[in-house]
Amino acid sequence: MTIPDASATADPASVPAADVFDPAALAAWEARCAAFARSCAPADAAHDDEHLRRVVTNARRLAQEEGARLEVVLPAAWLHDCVAVAKDSPDRPRASRLAAEKAVAWLAQEGYPAGWLPAIGQAIAAHSFSAGIPPESIEARVVQDADRLDALGAVGIARCLVVGGQLGRPLYCPAEPLPQPGGRPVDDLAYTLDHFPAKLFTLAATMQTAAGRTEAERRTAFMRGWVEQLLAEIPPADTPSAG
Repeated sequence: MTIPDASATADPASVPAADVFDPAALAAWEARCAAFARSCAPADAAHDDEHLRRVVTNARRLAQEEGARLEVVLPAAWLHDCVAVAKDSPDRPRASRLAAEKAVAWLAQEGYPAGWLPAIGQAIAAHSFSAGIPPESIEARVVQDADRLDALGAVGIARCLVVGGQLGRPLYCPAEPLPQPGGRPVDDLAYTLDHFPAKLFTLAATMQTAAGRTEAERRTAFMRGWVEQLLAEIPPADTPSAG
């Protein structure tokens, strides 16, 4: 799929008046998008229905603060994970493009106004951290921030631990629980705790909106405190192990 330039499409001045929904029509479309999204099998326990609800809630709030069009933001937020690709799959970087294709095809089939579709597709494709696709509109920036916020804070910690457990990864390296300068390299494919310095602690700096960045920094501070507490509870490496 060629990801289109969505910046002009998301401009209200470029969209026919008939394609701008009143609240009731938007709510009806949102319900249809939610139902379709929930019919798609999740990639893992961290990308379940509740993840979708949290991302949509984040996206709605950021859209209101940033002046983004809900006709783009809400379908993109509900459908951003409609193609499931496992976290440890080599195809993971393609997941958001595949989801964009599937979502846009479904919306077109259902009769969603064509003027919004390129912006929706681009917002879905650009939401992924691993895809590395820059967001081209305020709507895409909102959706990307909304998804990344759900990887932070208390929920982000819980999701990280759930996925690590599902993949069978140990929580931490006993010899060096968190990589230190001059120590072992960060390896979040081997240890769940390494995912914090490898990715989660970097997300606040990638936020695309002012409101998203403020919330990301607050949630990251909470995570850093949790990691510090965890490290304080881990016995030294030279403590004898059971058995």
